[in-house]
Amino acid sequence: MPEYRRVVQKGGVYFFTLVTYQRRELFKSPIARELLKESMHHVGVYRPYNLEAYCILPDHVHLLWRLPEDDNDYSTRISEIKKRFTKHYNKKFGFNYQKSASQIKRREGGIWQRRFWEHYISNQADLDRHINYIHYNPVKHGLVSRVCDWESSSFFDYVLAGYYDLAWGQDCDERNTQYQYGE
Repeated sequence: MPEYRRVVQKGGVYFFTLVTYQRRELFKSPIARELLKESMHHVGVYRPYNLEAYCILPDHVHLLWRLPEDDNDYSTRISEIKKRFTKHYNKKFGFNYQKSASQIKRREGGIWQRRFWEHYISNQADLDRHINYIHYNPVKHGLVSRVCDWESSSFFDYVLAGYYDLAWGQDCDERNTQYQYGE
């Protein structure tokens, strides 16, 4: 069995993918998207991080964070966001699906896949590639034909900052928006 080791760097910049359990499309609901944003904000108040970019898709979320210079604990932040979201999601919508024996044993909420994907951003080109990937992802998944048609991302923040124009991605070759470590 391969051994996976996470890169842990104080003040590091990281790309994450969090996926819902069995790819349930929870985030089709605007309320669920707002609950997720609120959960991220709440955790960020007492465990600060800078949210550099994000995209919320129906069944998964991409995040790009910059951690404080003296901190490398992204795992606790992810765990707390998942817990808070699960608690508030179930309170709002009720719990209407069956948990596996493993989820019950581990006291998991049944909302998220157990693990998450993480990638340490190593340089500016890597950062740019991941920001582009995050924003182009709704087009890649066939959810919209233009990046600007997807509201649940930081794309418009980047437009306002002058990083993109509204037409960005329309003439993109998908290969220019990918990174090399899976999804």
